[in-house]
Amino acid sequence: MDAIVKTMPAMTAATEDVPLSQRIRQRLLSAGVRFHANDNISDYLREGEIDQLQEEVAARLQSVLRSLVIDVDNDHNSHETAKRVAKMFLRETFAGRYEPVPGVTEFPNVEQLDELMIVGPITVRSACSHHLCPIMGRLWIGVLPDQDSNLIGLSKYARLAHWIMSRPQIQEEAIKQLADLLETRLAPKGVALVLEADHFCMHWRGVKDDQSKMVNSVMRGAFLQDKSLRSEFFSLLPKRT
Repeated sequence: MDAIVKTMPAMTAATEDVPLSQRIRQRLLSAGVRFHANDNISDYLREGEIDQLQEEVAARLQSVLRSLVIDVDNDHNSHETAKRVAKMFLRETFAGRYEPVPGVTEFPNVEQLDELMIVGPITVRSACSHHLCPIMGRLWIGVLPDQDSNLIGLSKYARLAHWIMSRPQIQEEAIKQLADLLETRLAPKGVALVLEADHFCMHWRGVKDDQSKMVNSVMRGAFLQDKSLRSEFFSLLPKRT
């Protein structure tokens, strides 16, 4: 994918007048690549463009604040708000859209381990695609390796989870994306995930119900086929509160 971007012709003076976001969008459209809120587009970004995109987003957020009738010129609390929010979106809360997958060292399963392992709870943070309100939750990952599986360090599960979750998401799709990623990277006999999260689009707005949580699971491979393995996984999870 990098080759697609690097071999594109240099910008002309005319294209420099086009907002960077539109130029990136055109690259994605030309390549036939989806760019939904929870997709990663890092392969189609050039060096230095995140800085430029951050400036563009800040300028547009400044316009949003003005449309909300906030005196950004004289309100000392709002002077840098647009810049701060733009930086937060691109560098933190939505960084999983713009950064490549984190490097994860994989090790061969020399001892041919084939017993269930569970990692968690991993604290995860995201934002709902519908309202951009926070999603705060806990994730448990179960893996059943075989002799041909790759093994990774415990902290790497958290890194991969954070990369997937640091995008506008809906919980049902986020957990599926992470399961797909783990299956591809580890090639295990099976993988199981449980995600429990608070959704501030329910707590903060709408019904304003601050007691509701959403819990969902994904079972792949042996966890889907073997009822006793699935039961063992769930029985070993600590009681959720």
